Amino acid sequence: MNTTPFTSGLSENAVMITRVADRQWHALDDDLVVGRGHAQHRPDGRLFVSIDAWHDSIFDRLAEAMLAELPAPLYTVVDEADVELTAGWRRAGFTVRRREWEYVVPTDPRVTGLESVMPPAGVTIVPAGQADEGLLRAVDRAIRDEVEATVGWQSMPAEVIPRPEGDTIVDPSKYAVAAGPDRYLGLIRVVTVIRPRIGLIAVRSDERRRGIARALLAHALETLHSSGAAAAWTEVQESNHAASALFKSLGARPKSSNLELVR
Repeated sequence: MNTTPFTSGLSENAVMITRVADRQWHALDDDLVVGRGHAQHRPDGRLFVSIDAWHDSIFDRLAEAMLAELPAPLYTVVDEADVELTAGWRRAGFTVRRREWEYVVPTDPRVTGLESVMPPAGVTIVPAGQADEGLLRAVDRAIRDEVEATVGWQSMPAEVIPRPEGDTIVDPSKYAVAAGPDRYLGLIRVVTVIRPRIGLIAVRSDERRRGIARALLAHALETLHSSGAAAAWTEVQESNHAASALFKSLGARPKSSNLELVR
């Protein structure tokens, strides 16, 4: 356990920056926790850090203690509207790596224009919960390998679902798929734990520009609309112009943005 004294002005006592566990730090004013720092590996192997502190001075000391012990590169994600938190990470030497926009997507097919959209010839949409798990895992792995061989999976949305080592499908029941005669061609994952969220939509590279992504979206949004959900949420990297154009064509509007920072 590493402990560093730091006088913050919160009281007459020194605030102690203490590593309380592996990759976990606390700032203590007497017995009161006035700040927390945490580091965790994401499934893609990158190390992400977070700090929650009462004052900028405590944030800076937590960051100093963490950065002294953690290997570079380090990443973090912040709401771009949180100016103070973003400034804190910039003081610690972090810079903007990329921006993700959160879109609110209407589900009503009369609004999205997807009312008459059908899958291309020879393609059928298999609803969530009905996909063959083996074929689902095969198309997921094929698409991930294609992404990794080109732009890299790190270019995908930063907020990824934790999963067991080596398992890229967390819950097969959340995926609807586009099926061809002998394999799956694309997939869409929709999670509705708190609010409907489109976590992933992807199509094999040799099957793109056939309207498969629009057909998957039409199916997923219609399903949500039928269940009473007026909107869904999704995140799109700012540089992914094709995805941004697709969602904007459906009447989606940007709601907020996240910054991924790196040091």
